[in-house]
Amino acid sequence: MLLNWQPKGCFFIFYFHFRRSSLYLHVILHPNWNNGLGFILADGFSLFLHVSFAEDKIKIFLGWRDLYSNFFFFFFFQLSKASQLEDIEWSGLTTSNKKRYNQTVLNEYVKEWLIEGHQRKRLRERKMGAQINTNPKSSPKVIKCTSLQYLFDLESKNNNIVNKIASINIGSQSSVNSETEEILSIISYCSSDFTFSDLFESPAQGKRLNLIRLLHIIKSSKNSLNDQILAPLMSMLSVNLFRPLPPPSNPSVNSDLVDEEDPISTPSPMWSHLQLIYDILLRLVINIEPRILREYIDYPFLQNLLTLFQSEDPRERESLKNVYHRIYTRFTSYRFFMRKSMNDVFLHYAFDTERHSGIGELLEIWGSIINGFTVPLKEEHRLFLMRVLIPLHKTKGLQAYHRQLAYCVSQFVQKEPVLGGVVVRGILKYWPITNCQKEVLLITELEELVENVDPDQYRKLALPLCTQITRCLNSWNSQVAERALYIWNNEQFVKMASTALEQVFPVVVEGMEKNLRWHWSKSVLQLTENVKTMLEELDPILYAKCMEEIEHRESVSHQAETKRQEIWDRIEMAAAQSKTLHSSHYICVSH
Repeated sequence: MLLNWQPKGCFFIFYFHFRRSSLYLHVILHPNWNNGLGFILADGFSLFLHVSFAEDKIKIFLGWRDLYSNFFFFFFFQLSKASQLEDIEWSGLTTSNKKRYNQTVLNEYVKEWLIEGHQRKRLRERKMGAQINTNPKSSPKVIKCTSLQYLFDLESKNNNIVNKIASINIGSQSSVNSETEEILSIISYCSSDFTFSDLFESPAQGKRLNLIRLLHIIKSSKNSLNDQILAPLMSMLSVNLFRPLPPPSNPSVNSDLVDEEDPISTPSPMWSHLQLIYDILLRLVINIEPRILREYIDYPFLQNLLTLFQSEDPRERESLKNVYHRIYTRFTSYRFFMRKSMNDVFLHYAFDTERHSGIGELLEIWGSIINGFTVPLKEEHRLFLMRVLIPLHKTKGLQAYHRQLAYCVSQFVQKEPVLGGVVVRGILKYWPITNCQKEVLLITELEELVENVDPDQYRKLALPLCTQITRCLNSWNSQVAERALYIWNNEQFVKMASTALEQVFPVVVEGMEKNLRWHWSKSVLQLTENVKTMLEELDPILYAKCMEEIEHRESVSHQAETKRQEIWDRIEMAAAQSKTLHSSHYICVSH
């Protein structure tokens, strides 16, 4: 058994071997180069202890060697069973003059000990399957040396091994210290801010190169970062990330109305650094255990990250989304706080400012969160749908995040189809009046929702939904009218309308007739004809009845209009006669 112990300033190696009839202990002390004991112990010492047990005797061999002066001292004695000291022999020598004392007994004992040890070693190698070279030139020879010279050679080999082990440990420790100092120097350099007045400013370029180097070190590091590195590293990330955002580029226009496909008009010069900062933070969140990072990623840190979603640079918001979602995934104890913080942002946007650039990215995070909800849903999650997601349909900037919002809503309805009725009524409640683009988006969303709504609610939703669709197909905007007519190609929508045909048909047929008479778009007229044919085939009798009712209402309306016109004509005639009658009573006097 080989053990090593490294107290401050020293290096110990213990070699312990025990078998059936003997015990062997070898202790070596090597002080480090900067040890205060170096002037006393010089290069250290080596201690040998070998105890052998015979039938009636115990043999003890003790050796001590000063590694500085190369002085070797041996002490040998044996005890009988009666615990009497039978004989004592000792020897001392130095390798400089090879002087020997009482070599006879000691020589025989060392010879026996070395040969037995060598034979045991070779036997152990054969058992372990060690490959021994059979070449006669390179094969080891049987030890024939019977002097102490072999002992010195063996001791020098052991010292070389000890020195190598000590140098490896000291070298590895020094390499770790140098790597830590290098990382700390990079972190210190990257903690500085730059004005970016010149994109090719040498300090800014140097910071970017150091950030690339730091990211490479973190990616290639197999061991977790210690607190000595982690604390300044998180501080550096906070300094670079949490900064005052610039004001909106065009405050008079809602930033959410900007076309997503348009390129960035004024790209931020800081992105060359921020991209690497976000990559480093993401790598830390992925690689380091949450229990370690929880000391640095706390509630204020998460709140500051959430504030950065107001950045107008979509590249930064995309990186933020990845980091924030990864934190939500790994830090389970922070999930409630993170959900509540995002809800506050949504409510502040929907009911107060209606200005926020990162609503779409936050809804993408929520989409993945909702996808992991279990059924039945908690009351907290249902309230989030009714109080947060549905009111988001009423804002002016719906176009910027409608795709993510529709996905979140559809996830809720897929998990609990009963919620479909609440969602449909909520969307109809916030239906726009003059915004044609929002109308097209909401018609598409309603069509998708109908496919997931509980069929038991079809009858309740058929009339309000078909009424709103009929208003849209009568719109003078051709895009809205065409989209409302296309919804009749959906089998689920027709199935829902079929559950309440007696209530739906009068509204729909009247809208179709209005389009055929008054709409200006030829494409809308053609689509209206197609839908009319489909409805006639669906229930011809009911459709004919609806047409009769429409004609009856029109005739009654026409009669009322004619009667009203006749009344106005009589009033006008009476007024004219009264005017003529009154004019004859006056006398014109000329001056």
